[in-house]
Amino acid sequence: MKTTPPGTDAPATPQPRIDFDTRKALLFALTAERLSAYYEHGQWMTDGQGATLAGLWLSRSKLQLALAERRLLSQLSDDFARQLAGTLSREAGLYVSHDMMEALDPNYQSAVAHDMLDECARLLRENGVME
Repeated sequence: MKTTPPGTDAPATPQPRIDFDTRKALLFALTAERLSAYYEHGQWMTDGQGATLAGLWLSRSKLQLALAERRLLSQLSDDFARQLAGTLSREAGLYVSHDMMEALDPNYQSAVAHDMLDECARLLRENGVME
């Protein structure tokens, strides 16, 4: 039986690769959380909070993403959420925020959520995250 000497790290097992769809879903979820927090509490989540939240979600699925990539997704979600809040009436923003939060449940289907997912994919491509 082979053992690892005390004080040394065991060989790292390769982490599953994060694909485009996972990044898109993460961007969508972060945007939904940001909008929800904004409309419920009147303040925006920081980029650091968004990157930490992304890391927590990924760890639940035993996935990892480099901090720089988590920060990029956090920044993109902030830009997207602020754009939505700035172009929608409060009532429409509340509706979109609620619909996006509901769509975090995979059993919930919504045309608005599909449109927001498409926009997330576009934002990722524009920022160099390819399929």
